[in-house]
Amino acid sequence: MREDTRTRIQEVALRRFTEQGYEATSLREIAEELGVTKAALYYHFKTKDDIVASLVEKRLIELEELLEWARNRPKTPETRRELVERYAAGLRDDRHHGIARFLERNQTALRDHPMLIKIRERMMELVSELSESGATPAERVSYSLALFALHAGKWLLKEGELPEEEIQKATVEVALRLLDA
Repeated sequence: MREDTRTRIQEVALRRFTEQGYEATSLREIAEELGVTKAALYYHFKTKDDIVASLVEKRLIELEELLEWARNRPKTPETRRELVERYAAGLRDDRHHGIARFLERNQTALRDHPMLIKIRERMMELVSELSESGATPAERVSYSLALFALHAGKWLLKEGELPEEEIQKATVEVALRLLDA
């Protein structure tokens, strides 16, 4: 029951943060929509920042696991390809798209959030793992763009323009081309 309430709080907060903005949403509004007291909400989350941290925690863990995997592999073209494919698989989760939309719409308000700083740091480490020592600047840029290409399809195409599977397939194809460039 405790986890169910926590999940409901996260869902309502994510929707409200996305629709009306992080700064414009209060804990009171979230509690009211859920039909719980502020004290009940505080039992699970003391602040809005705590809710944000809980929303991105899974992604941070996924990035850290991918980094650990990559650090224990040789920096070969095969490893780069597999890293990109593993990263792409992590983006297929519907929950990720909702959180990414929320973060994109609230960039200014959340720019200094400690969990998001950690995610940015892990992304930079992941980019480093794609490059072998001696990689040219152009190769390093191409490798980093490979990861970001996996996100681009979702933002550059209109909602519903193509089936999700087609978008995912296209973004992976482009990312793999960037690795080979």
